Amino acid sequence: MILITVFLILEALPVLQQVGIVPFFRDRTWHPAQGSYTIIPMIWGTLFTAIGAVLIATPLGIGSAIFCQYYAPPIIAQLYRRLIEILAGIPSVVYGFWGLVVLVPLIRRLQPPGTSLLAGILILTLMIIPTIALTADASLGKVPPAYLRGAAALGLSKWATIWGVAIPAAQSGLLTGLILATGRAIGETMAVLMVCGNVVQTPTSLFEPMRTLTANIALEMAYAMGNHRSALFVSGLLLMAIIGVLVAMAEVISQGSIYE
Repeated sequence: MILITVFLILEALPVLQQVGIVPFFRDRTWHPAQGSYTIIPMIWGTLFTAIGAVLIATPLGIGSAIFCQYYAPPIIAQLYRRLIEILAGIPSVVYGFWGLVVLVPLIRRLQPPGTSLLAGILILTLMIIPTIALTADASLGKVPPAYLRGAAALGLSKWATIWGVAIPAAQSGLLTGLILATGRAIGETMAVLMVCGNVVQTPTSLFEPMRTLTANIALEMAYAMGNHRSALFVSGLLLMAIIGVLVAMAEVISQGSIYE
C-alpha cells in the first residue's frame, strides 16, 4: 500500500507542481491537452453510481442473509449461499458485457441513449449484492445462540427476535460489509466503462450518460502524455485516498465487534 501510494504521488507531482490542485476542482471541462483538468463531474459520477448501488443492494443483501439464517430450510439455504458465491466470482467484464447487450437496450426503450447512470447503478448493484449478502450471513451466523434463546424465552416472535436482537448484535459485521461493498462499487472499472456512456458531465437524471474516475483512467491512460498522464494519476491518488478511508473505517468497526 505504501509503495503504491508513493508511486502515485511521484507520478502525479509534475502536474501538481505546474498546475496545482485547484484547477482539478475549478476548471469547467476535462481537456488536459488544452489545459482543462476538472474531475468534479467524474467524482459526482463515481459517487452517484456507488451510492445508488449501495442503497439498492443493502436491503437485498441483508434480506438474503436473513432468509438464509432464519427462514430457509438448511438445504435451500446452502444452495442459496452457493449461488451467491458464484455470483461473487463472475468477472466484472462479464457483468459489463451482459449490461451492454441486455440492460442498456432495455433502458433505451424507456429513454435514450440507454448507456446511463441508471445502467451503472443496476450493474454495480448486481456486483456488490454478494459482498453484502455473504458478510451479513456470516455476521448473523455468529450471533450468540444464548441471545436468540433469551428472546424466545421472552416470547418474542421470530421477526421481533431478528429485528430487535440479531441485527443489533451483528451490527458491526453488517456495517463492515456495507463499507467494503461501497469500496468495491467505487473501484469498479470495466462494467461501468461499458454501460455508462463515458461522457464527462455531471448527470442530472438517471438516464444521462456519465463517466467515473476509474473509467476515465482506463480510457485515457493508453495514449496520455505529459501533464495529461500525470493528471490521470491525480485521479488514481484520489481514488486511493477514498478507498483507504473506507478500509480504515471497516477495520475500526470490525474491531468493535462483540465477537472479537
